[in-house]
Amino acid sequence: MRVGVPRWIIVGLAALFSAYVIVLGVYAIDIPRSPYPAIGSMVLFVIVVILTLLPFGPAQMPVWMAAFAVPSVVAITLVVSSQIDLSKTVGYSTWYVAGAGIILTIVCTRGQPRWAWAGVIFLVIHTVIWAGPLNLVYLGVVGSASWVTVSYVIRRALTGAARDSRRFTIAERETTDWQAAQEAHVTERQFRLGQTSAMAVRMLETVQKRAGNLTPEERVESLNTERAIRDEIRGRKLLNDAVRDEVMDARRRGATITLLDEGGLDDLSEVDLERVLGELAAAIRGTDADSVIARTVPEGTGVAVTVVGLYSPDEHALALGQDSGGDDEEVALWLEIPRAVG
Repeated sequence: MRVGVPRWIIVGLAALFSAYVIVLGVYAIDIPRSPYPAIGSMVLFVIVVILTLLPFGPAQMPVWMAAFAVPSVVAITLVVSSQIDLSKTVGYSTWYVAGAGIILTIVCTRGQPRWAWAGVIFLVIHTVIWAGPLNLVYLGVVGSASWVTVSYVIRRALTGAARDSRRFTIAERETTDWQAAQEAHVTERQFRLGQTSAMAVRMLETVQKRAGNLTPEERVESLNTERAIRDEIRGRKLLNDAVRDEVMDARRRGATITLLDEGGLDDLSEVDLERVLGELAAAIRGTDADSVIARTVPEGTGVAVTVVGLYSPDEHALALGQDSGGDDEEVALWLEIPRAVG
């Protein structure tokens, strides 16, 4: 069962106790005034036990089953007790008390404690009215109530343990995911550091040799190298060797290139990613825009990357011999690179 105990163990124990109760009832069949009500009650008891112990369906007892089991306890109690003469030795003729305890314990164990407590309350009230409060212990009512109490406490404890176990499992899974993410971040940082070191080492050596006295061309190249290092941080998966080469060529001719990877390419396969980056490199190579912005698109759309190229309005107007009267940039390139072909 879900409370943490194998279901067959609970079913087996309940079946053994139920059989023992039937043996007691048969042994004392000659004590009641008439044996037939007791026999009919035994049949009903067996039906209820079999129904509630069927090893099929959910561990949680359906409400309709509890609504059948508890009234059956009431019926068995009233029928059997009506045939017992308290002025004589009752012996095992009060087997119904133990039987009621078994049924109510099953009901409680299978997740319907309110129905079980209702049955216990009825059993106590009936016994007090019928035989007096002093007979609660003698007839076994206290023992039956104790079974229900113990089953309730054990079920609560095992349910709490199972709940804590699920929480620990979830916490362990989250910890494992967090550790994997941290390791991935470390690997990513190490890769990026290796990339930036390889890109910056030559320029740093030049700066060191010249003691910082660089020529204008070298200063421009240093700025381009710094921008390339920034691309490694912000561009991430938007970069491969082809894109790096085209970006550097565009910057050397005076264009401003911005690459922004916000995680939209994480779901692409290696083949699709190479295709997307190839189209991006071709787009940067094929435009003469003064400013190019490439940005990833969040997952869930058919577009992987958007590329926008802009002309500087003043320089474009001067090239045409015109006076620019506005500050709006002119769109030179608009491209949406799809996630998949076809």
